[in-house]
Amino acid sequence: MKITPRDVPPRAAWALEQAGVHPLLARLFAARGVQQADELDDALTHLPPPERLRGAREAAELLADALQRGHTVCIVADYDCDGATACATAWRGLRLLGAPLGWDRVRYLVPDRMRDGYGLTPALADRVHALGADVLVTVDNGIAGLEGVERARALGLQVLITDHHLPLVQGGEVRLPQDCIIVNPNQPECDFPAKAMAGVGVIFYVLLALRAELRRRGVFDGASQPRLDTLLPLVALGTVADVVRLDAHNRRLVAQGLRRIRAGAMPTGMAALLAMAKRPAARASTFDLGFALGPRLNAAGRLSDMRLGIECLLTDDRARAEELARLLDDINRRRRAVESAMREQALLAMAERHGDRLDPDTAPPALTVFDPTFHEGVVGIVASRLKDRLHRPVFVFAPAHMDDGTPCLKGSGRSIAGFHLRDALDWMAKRQPGLLLRFGGHAMAAGCTLPADGLAAFEAALQAVAIEWLDAATLQRRLETDGPLAEPWRRVDVVDLLDAQVWGQGFAAPVFSDEVEVLDQRLLGERHLALRLRVQGQPLEGIWFGNTEALPARVQLAYRLEADEWQGQRRLRLIVEGAQT
Repeated sequence: MKITPRDVPPRAAWALEQAGVHPLLARLFAARGVQQADELDDALTHLPPPERLRGAREAAELLADALQRGHTVCIVADYDCDGATACATAWRGLRLLGAPLGWDRVRYLVPDRMRDGYGLTPALADRVHALGADVLVTVDNGIAGLEGVERARALGLQVLITDHHLPLVQGGEVRLPQDCIIVNPNQPECDFPAKAMAGVGVIFYVLLALRAELRRRGVFDGASQPRLDTLLPLVALGTVADVVRLDAHNRRLVAQGLRRIRAGAMPTGMAALLAMAKRPAARASTFDLGFALGPRLNAAGRLSDMRLGIECLLTDDRARAEELARLLDDINRRRRAVESAMREQALLAMAERHGDRLDPDTAPPALTVFDPTFHEGVVGIVASRLKDRLHRPVFVFAPAHMDDGTPCLKGSGRSIAGFHLRDALDWMAKRQPGLLLRFGGHAMAAGCTLPADGLAAFEAALQAVAIEWLDAATLQRRLETDGPLAEPWRRVDVVDLLDAQVWGQGFAAPVFSDEVEVLDQRLLGERHLALRLRVQGQPLEGIWFGNTEALPARVQLAYRLEADEWQGQRRLRLIVEGAQT
């Protein structure tokens, strides 16, 4: 591993500090591309107006008509955390806006990962119609549901697609669902400036547009209109959990959501999930959203039924919320056990094939693994763990079935910087028609379906594109850090300062690096390395989770700061992220 300090533009850091930004934060923000203090202003007035989002006005008119005519709206959600929060946002938002009209006819439907697969299908359209719906609204999916939209329209349903994924591209042409309204910042001819929104952010904007439309129709005025900022905790959770890029726009949404969470103004189910994870709401951070709440909700979609997660976000009954939070926690524990077993099995399988080449410095440029015992719902998270360990694009496959019962393989991939996974799949599909039955995704995460006998051909094609696109520099694991941390900032209150900020994908949480003296080291539970360190003369405790290899007496460490609590006392601890000897 090579530890590389980020560049800190001195003029930007100086300008931020002169504008009143804390000196340490000024340095960190400047290193992440912030140039002016107004970029850090999280006021909602800085959000672009919903009218700039292509299709939002038409979506607002469709929904306003539905509310005023007493029509039934059915939300079709995805089965991940973004989909669950988007569904809860849509359900709560529509009921808020429909209340002045006496309207509450909203339903939701979420596909089963194993039975239904991903997205809006003709079978799902049939189920929406059977519920008696007049309007079908997708959240966090639908842009690729061409056949599902066609079936829904044939059944007489009006269709609104709200999504953030990239459209289908076939034969070099973008293919969009027809005869429906589409709201997606990544659709052609949409000039909305915030292209990185999660699905929950898109539906939030549709609700803003709907409120404006109902104002125009005289349903309420600016003083009496329902407040939609109550939905921002859900928007923050879905945005962080979906690991979308935290550009200035998304950071504002997350910051506003966190502000309300810390004040206790959040859905009852979110409060119950925080309590179950033993995370104090008053100090809630993006880390809590991404690593405590998100996994518990995602586990339901992976191993059980995401309706449990959505109900947890919808209920206002405290006892029911606590019951659902316990259930989701139990499912997440089971998910971790399944994931651990699959990860070890995957490592064994790759070791048998690649032998001593299974090392971050010598592994093949891309890796594919399959086992007939793998669980389809957990392949994505296992691919993520293997990618982190080996610094290679990784696809993990499990056995599955197509809608008609035909056996197939379903896989999920995770990538490294410099290798756009969805573009790679598109490249493979164009050169080998029939290789992929389905595929989609983003730069860093993608999924695909193969014929049951297609694994060898897929692996060869993936290796070919990886060899062509990846060079040695890209394949070398690099850990970007914020350089040495001066002694005045190595304090517990600085941990609180950092945790209060919005960090995440594309706006990485601070990781510092120093040459340290290792005073003592011992294994904890045979899985973690506990350390006593001296950093620039200051003795500090440290821990390296998941590492069992001993360190030399002097070593350069990359670390983040944590406030460790013991017997009511808070003390500074270093969480080691990597070492360069």
